[in-house]
Amino acid sequence: MIEEGTVTERSIVMEGGDRRPFGKILAVGRNYSDHVAEMRAPSEPVLFMKPPTAVRLPGEPVELPRDRGIVHHEIELVVWLRAGGSHLTETEAGLLVGAYGLGLDLTLREVQARAKEKGQPWTLAKGFDGSFPLSPFLPEARVGDPAGLRFHLDVNGDRRQEGRAADMLLPVASLLAYISTWITLEAGDLISTGTPAGVGPIEPGDIAVMTLEEHLEQRVVFC
Repeated sequence: MIEEGTVTERSIVMEGGDRRPFGKILAVGRNYSDHVAEMRAPSEPVLFMKPPTAVRLPGEPVELPRDRGIVHHEIELVVWLRAGGSHLTETEAGLLVGAYGLGLDLTLREVQARAKEKGQPWTLAKGFDGSFPLSPFLPEARVGDPAGLRFHLDVNGDRRQEGRAADMLLPVASLLAYISTWITLEAGDLISTGTPAGVGPIEPGDIAVMTLEEHLEQRVVFC
């Protein structure tokens, strides 16, 4: 179906309802040792991208792909950048952060497995429409040291995943500095920082709740 019109303005939702524009979406795999063990994967972080059409804002339902295999949830701490740069030190990289939120890196697991077997990119497995539902974002000043952040995911009332930013193999500032040596970071970019253990299937009709402990909670409905 052809759709004509102007370029869509993309934005995230801040706590309180204000909006901020976002740019490219960079995501990280294998950034928690328990998930590395769970997936029997090498420990080096893997970088990939999601398109803007993957985003679903708070309150928007998420339509899951049909007839493409199992969809897995992966809850992640997400960083929104207020500034950018390249070849940054960790100190410089830490100053880029403007806000923190949560996201679900939804993954077509069987599609990803086939791509891995063939040495192909993960784009279709990770970048399909609706594959990145987000929570509202908190200003960086409300958070302080991100290492203290804890988060969890409940699906239909059952706890599926729990994570602590302190357990990241590459903490936020280190991760941003590393990415900046390969890809220039820009104001508005979203960085999804990896998932802890406990990934599992999501089906139409499921209700997930993402919680950034002591800060926010966001309900996601799948159809």
